[in-house]
Amino acid sequence: MSNPDLLKTATSLGSPSILLVGDFMLDAYVYGDALRISPEAPVQVLKVVRREYSCGGAASVAADILALGAKCICIGITGNDENGRQLRKLLSERDADISGLLMAPDRPTITKQRIIGLAQHRHRQQLLRVDDEITESLDAPRYEELLKLYKQKLTQADIICLQDYNKGILQPAFCRQLIQLAKQAGKKVLVDPPLHEDYSKFAGATLITPNRKETSIASGIPVDTMEAAQKAAQKLRRDLQLDAAVITLDKEGAFLHTAEISEQIPTQVRNVYDVTGAGDMMLAMIAVALAAGYDYRTAVRLSNIAAGLEVEKFGVATVTIDEIVNEILAARKGKTGKIRDLASLLEELGFHRRTGHKIVFTNGCFDVLHVGHIEYLKFCKSHGDIVVIGLNSDNSVRQLKGPTRPINNQHERAAVLAALESVDYVVVFDQLGPLELVKEVKPDILIKGVDWAEKGVIGREFVQSYGGKVILAPLVQGKSTTATIEKLKQ
Repeated sequence: MSNPDLLKTATSLGSPSILLVGDFMLDAYVYGDALRISPEAPVQVLKVVRREYSCGGAASVAADILALGAKCICIGITGNDENGRQLRKLLSERDADISGLLMAPDRPTITKQRIIGLAQHRHRQQLLRVDDEITESLDAPRYEELLKLYKQKLTQADIICLQDYNKGILQPAFCRQLIQLAKQAGKKVLVDPPLHEDYSKFAGATLITPNRKETSIASGIPVDTMEAAQKAAQKLRRDLQLDAAVITLDKEGAFLHTAEISEQIPTQVRNVYDVTGAGDMMLAMIAVALAAGYDYRTAVRLSNIAAGLEVEKFGVATVTIDEIVNEILAARKGKTGKIRDLASLLEELGFHRRTGHKIVFTNGCFDVLHVGHIEYLKFCKSHGDIVVIGLNSDNSVRQLKGPTRPINNQHERAAVLAALESVDYVVVFDQLGPLELVKEVKPDILIKGVDWAEKGVIGREFVQSYGGKVILAPLVQGKSTTATIEKLKQ
């Protein structure tokens, strides 16, 4: 599949529903300035600067799924403790369905606390990890309750994911029941397995995604060459009666083996900052792509991109569709991606301002692009050095234009705009009006069409308050998105 097709895929994944069963964990980070050596013992003394919490284990997969625009239904266990409440809060804030997360008062929420030393408040170095967990199996009544929840949620799901960190939840008998029920319902089951020599409990699943070391242990074949990866993938697929085996190979990408395909899917070599969470990202991206109806090769190619972006970040981090689109555009055009979140946009604009660049801002829905849009954006570019487009989100377009709009989703609209030479950055905003975004960007020039002369340009007073200009652009007569849609209807 070519890059343009991959771009179309990334912007057309929709919002499939993923049912996720596994070991839900909380990742806790304690950051501290390394000040001195303790007088009590030869150990570093850290002065705590801040604490952070993020989703770990299966919860990390859930966060990844949600960041990719899909829905996630969670089945698992947390403790009845503060860490459990923190984890549930993190998942709820991302709109995960946590009604299938049981609360077990006799078990702690699995928590990995990382102590991070800082030098000059910046340079991070993990010094220690403290794990709080019980890894024994659950009692029979709890498994029955989880199974009941699973059966209830199964009908709502497009695809099933099992994320096993060997923490006691996915015991063999339970695992086999989950796979059997999913197969009876005609649903694919994807598995990210633990480091273990016996994968027999995953027999009959659709796909498995072990890394190089996990594959070597489970297959008995040291995966030190691509030929060995092929043999190991063949063995796993045959022995476990899988539809596909995907072996993740770090900088060498992944090896995909199915009945029709047996090949390495390469990836771009990265500056790896932290490999934590890369496997979670692989599983999430493959699940979303397959649930959206795409083939194994396409799913693995997208997952390589997503996991590659994840390892460039510190800790367990999510990756968005816009970041993936940026990466595909950059690979195709050899340029830095144009689609930005607000934080990274402001950082880039700071650089442009320091080099004397004039910032132009405009905003709109840009739903069905036509020659009027092209001429308008050329006009914007002619008045400055850097053109920033504030793009209305799908939600705000619906509120402004009605339930039948937009025709193209925000990822597609952003990708089309980013491909234009006259556009430097695209940032999606969810509000009905762009005032808050204008205040953040602080453009030198704010441009809108002349049709806004009487309505009043939003942000005019703010931009003029610091000496900025507001310019009205001429419109191409007879060209508008509404007119284009009406013409298509006729």
